[in-house]
Amino acid sequence: MSSRKKVRIGDLLVENKIISEGQLGTALTEQKKTGRRLGRTLIELGYIDEDRLLIFLSQQLNIPNIDLRTYKFNPDTVRLLPETHARRYRAIVLDDKPDALLVGMADPGDIFGFDELTRILKRPITQAVVRESDLLRTIDVVYRRTAEITTLAEELGQELSEHDFDLAQLVQSEDTDAPVFKLLQTLFKDAVQVGASDIHIEPDEKVLRIRMRVDGVLQEQIMNEKRVAPALVLRLKLMAGLDISEKRLPQDGRFNIKVKDKSIDARVSTLPVSFGEAVVMRLLDQSGGALNLEQIGMPPEILQRFRRQIHHPHGMVLVTGPTGSGKTTTLYSALTELNQPEIKIITVEDPVEYRLPRISQVQVHTKIGLTFASVLRTALRQDPDIVLVGEMRDQETAEIGLRAAMTGHLVLSTLHTNDAIATANRLIDMGAEGYLVAAALRAIIAQRLVRRICGTCAQPYTPDAQEHAWLSATVGQEGATAGYKRGAGCPHCNNTGYRGRIGVYEFLELDEAMAEGLRSNDSNAFTAAAKASPGYRPLVLCALDYARDGLTTLEEVFRVAGEI
Repeated sequence: MSSRKKVRIGDLLVENKIISEGQLGTALTEQKKTGRRLGRTLIELGYIDEDRLLIFLSQQLNIPNIDLRTYKFNPDTVRLLPETHARRYRAIVLDDKPDALLVGMADPGDIFGFDELTRILKRPITQAVVRESDLLRTIDVVYRRTAEITTLAEELGQELSEHDFDLAQLVQSEDTDAPVFKLLQTLFKDAVQVGASDIHIEPDEKVLRIRMRVDGVLQEQIMNEKRVAPALVLRLKLMAGLDISEKRLPQDGRFNIKVKDKSIDARVSTLPVSFGEAVVMRLLDQSGGALNLEQIGMPPEILQRFRRQIHHPHGMVLVTGPTGSGKTTTLYSALTELNQPEIKIITVEDPVEYRLPRISQVQVHTKIGLTFASVLRTALRQDPDIVLVGEMRDQETAEIGLRAAMTGHLVLSTLHTNDAIATANRLIDMGAEGYLVAAALRAIIAQRLVRRICGTCAQPYTPDAQEHAWLSATVGQEGATAGYKRGAGCPHCNNTGYRGRIGVYEFLELDEAMAEGLRSNDSNAFTAAAKASPGYRPLVLCALDYARDGLTTLEEVFRVAGEI
């Protein structure tokens, strides 16, 4: 089909009594204000859900409704349409047939877009309707900027070799067309597209390594242009307000940058290494705000118990796990729910990761004596109802927090322990009195993040002999014979077999038997009481539930099991 009659989707929805004329009028008014497509506006106003709209458009226009989450596409076919046009017209080339190209569109009623796509592709096209969120995610994955990054690095290397000038003068230029500026912008765009949490810039003897942490795993790109490394490092130091002349000592800083309409807070850490300076940037998306508890993926029974504890007026609730296990996300989600005009909340953090309205957030600064303990002591004089302490790092902080929890405050904090049971004993090992821990500590949630199997390339998997033996010993024969899956690797998941992550949780509510073990400093009695608690279930069993449900792999379960 190379031409299309004009279709007024709004009128079709009214004619079929899916929305009212009044709702259409409201949506059209809102559309003029925001510039968004009518379908997206109707969804955001709550007049129709996206699945129903997709089915309706498919039936009315007699075109297929394609689920991009399971569709197996060829990246080379997708790239027949340049990325700028794919984003502008919310379109993706799905199949290259002899007679026409199959193009998925989020708004198949967009006749102007249809005509432009026909002109750009220089081929007849047929349409399919696709979910907009899936379309944008697919575009992000397919149009990776690795080739562009390499080209820009070569341009910067060429400029550095052809001109004999002050490197500091080069990187301080505000020219947005300068190669160093364009290279960094492209790095950030690529990182945001794939949802990277960290960017690593690592000079080696002969190459420069750029690595991005996606779903907890580093993905590497190697550049032969090692000489661009000093320029990148200097530019990043300037952006983070660091001393560009100091190359012998580590430095820390931060800056904010706009990337693809998102406000990204970048925490910068430099480290002198054998072949220059290495830089790691932790990327925090400030534009989306904090998640709420419904979004973080806690099992319903744990979520219900966790909610009950954080709504208690006093006591201490701890979230534990290694670095990168999602502890901060869990705590910020809890704060988002607790953040009400009648509740005073103060946080003590290092650093402040997300800025929340109505909450007094304090960043510690140990060099000037602004430690966790000193800030916490002062914060308690500010009449708070709830205090969040980023981390219980020492005995003084732990004891102040525990006493605050006993005197009418809800205290939320984190500890780096492997599981919930070890956490209470860790507080005592830090020097806190057992009776304080027993009186103040109400609940502990331990967590990990495991990678989620890619829904597009997931396929059945039979455990090998070693895995079968482990499963039989851990959960019995029934668990060993359950159906498991793993991802084969596809363009949707960058051939990793995984896409996204999901939290694994272990929740422990303290009871009198556990408290008695703490008061008597009897760690064995505490551990026995905790394991006998009716609501206690180890992390590894939660992970196995996800594996049996086809959400994650046995490899990820074993990784969690190996950490505890």
